[in-house]
Amino acid sequence: MIQSIDKNTKIFCSFSEVAGNKGCQFFNSAFNKYNINAIYKSFSIDNIENGLKCAKYLRFSGCAISMPFKIRAFDLIDEKDISAIQSNSVNTVILDYAKNKLIGYNTDYYASEQILKKYINYKTIYILGNGGLAHAVKAKAKEMNFNIINITRKEWNKINKLKNTLIFNCTPVNNFTIDKSNIFIDCIIGTLTGDLFHTYQASKQFEIYTGIKYEI
Repeated sequence: MIQSIDKNTKIFCSFSEVAGNKGCQFFNSAFNKYNINAIYKSFSIDNIENGLKCAKYLRFSGCAISMPFKIRAFDLIDEKDISAIQSNSVNTVILDYAKNKLIGYNTDYYASEQILKKYINYKTIYILGNGGLAHAVKAKAKEMNFNIINITRKEWNKINKLKNTLIFNCTPVNNFTIDKSNIFIDCIIGTLTGDLFHTYQASKQFEIYTGIKYEI
């Protein structure tokens, strides 16, 4: 950790329905690694508009936005990066006090490319879910010329019938029965692919927050 917290210490945070520790561990370790005078704290909230107002009032430097607020956050941002525009959702915000603007990004969009480029030989991708994460994955998959088939919870029974295809889980559901012939990309933290995905997206967030490319 940094040696001391002072008036120049930048504050970053995450807003989600249920606060977790992964972001705190990643960013506080990264700030220490690169000798950056900053701290990171996660918060549980029930209203993203109020969360962003508090971040601005307290002069936070940036924040991550997690489920279920990514789509709603898109409408609250003053200026949007191409990643947010393409995804129609926001998971990363910079608070620019010089411009008096909230600037939004979607690092899930960038992480999706890092994952999907390994499976470019698959022509079709089944994307599970329809939240902010699914929006980002669909946007990047479309850009990479995948044929996209979206499966929502109303159509869960379709999953059991899939074989020899690429499936991208963008939901918190973890009790699937899937044929072993499929490639299954799971974005839930604690899974192999989920941890990799979140490392990619958090690394991009770190770059947006600091201007420093994080070496994975």
